[in-house]
Amino acid sequence: MYKVRLWSVRHSRFMERLYNGVNPAILATLRGVTKVFGTKLDKPITSMEAGLKGFLFDCQMCGNCQLSKTGMSCPMNCPKTLRNGPCGGVRANGMCEVKPDMKCVWVLAWDGAERMKGGDAIHDMEFSGDHRDKGKSTWLKLARDSRPDATVKPMQNTNV
Repeated sequence: MYKVRLWSVRHSRFMERLYNGVNPAILATLRGVTKVFGTKLDKPITSMEAGLKGFLFDCQMCGNCQLSKTGMSCPMNCPKTLRNGPCGGVRANGMCEVKPDMKCVWVLAWDGAERMKGGDAIHDMEFSGDHRDKGKSTWLKLARDSRPDATVKPMQNTNV
């Protein structure tokens, strides 16, 4: 998973374009599924999201996805689970102080954000996540929170 995570950060601009292309269809489909089935399909949808995002980004399913702001580097992969920036213990070579064989997720986040059209969003990070959402689907949350007639904003203004 680590190598795929690094690939996703290196190709963050491609991932941003891909997401902006498929996001309207994903949200529209999930709105329709929710109308027809209610919450009955939440578990399989959440499992599908976890599998896809887990493979591509080593997603930890925090329920408050920030990939679109963090250059496709999931901040929850930080051993200290810091969501709002590096801890100050980043080694001179950019490696993590806790796991010296792992690149700091925030070094990767800034690198990935530089490649993205909406990369400035990294400056607008949330202080912390709501831990009650851990294990829940961000896609379902976005689909249910957005109006059906609303236009889906490009990635720099939405979560993944």
